[in-house]
Amino acid sequence: LPRLALEAKGNMAKFWENLEHITILTIEQLYERYVIQSNLKVFDMPFLMGQGLYLDSEKLSPTDRIESAIIHGTLSLGFIGLAETLTLLTGKNHADSADSLKLGEEIIARMRQLVDQAGVSYNLNYTFLATPAEGIAGRFTTIDRAIYGEILNVTDKEFYTNSYHVPVYTEINAFNKIQIEGRFHKYCNAGHISYVELAAPPNENVTVAEKLIDAMIEADFGYGGINFPLDHCKSCGFTAIIPNEDCPVCKDKNCIRRVRRITGYLSTVDRFNSAKLAELNARKKHL
Repeated sequence: LPRLALEAKGNMAKFWENLEHITILTIEQLYERYVIQSNLKVFDMPFLMGQGLYLDSEKLSPTDRIESAIIHGTLSLGFIGLAETLTLLTGKNHADSADSLKLGEEIIARMRQLVDQAGVSYNLNYTFLATPAEGIAGRFTTIDRAIYGEILNVTDKEFYTNSYHVPVYTEINAFNKIQIEGRFHKYCNAGHISYVELAAPPNENVTVAEKLIDAMIEADFGYGGINFPLDHCKSCGFTAIIPNEDCPVCKDKNCIRRVRRITGYLSTVDRFNSAKLAELNARKKHL
């Protein structure tokens, strides 16, 4: 999405034209890929189709085309960088302006509308995805910075913001973040997640976690997460928030494994790419 706004250069009519064009182009590309895949035979996929793992594949012989099975699958279109897009179009992202929030919802609603229309036209399961952007968030930013230069709150960092999320560096109350992001879940029927970031595990204050979950339900969340740091000593098993690389209990050196949520998954920090590590380091706590 940021590239579409960069190309539009502040012209809203051009942005909407770009959005329509690239959405339809992607829909057509997905169909072309589907046609190519549908002409494969069962013996081309001996595990997935040959062993009957895919719905209706057990009805096929080794030389049959697989279309009658993969027709049950989905063709998903996703997006990243709504926050940067709104910054380019209005000067503010959807956490800083009610007008930007309204425009952001209009953008995502229009994309979902086009995706739904494709499902009817092609009689296939077209769906719309709030992309977590594990690799492209950093790659696309690097490409756009090389073309358009460094733009404040757009290309001046190592990553674009996931899907419709409020930028991780935004100072915002957890409940406000929930209310903003909850408006977008209903559009993303292929998958979505929103989370709040806590400074510590809520072990001693379960009421806070319950209030956050209630707020997520009220905001129409489909999938919500409560993030907090969790550090673990690989030598003695001590678990807490450990600021240094040495264990305070067993005194072992460089033995700390740090678990964080990134792009929807819980993982150890050493597995993050550079863009996602930059995103992690930029996160502000929400309570």
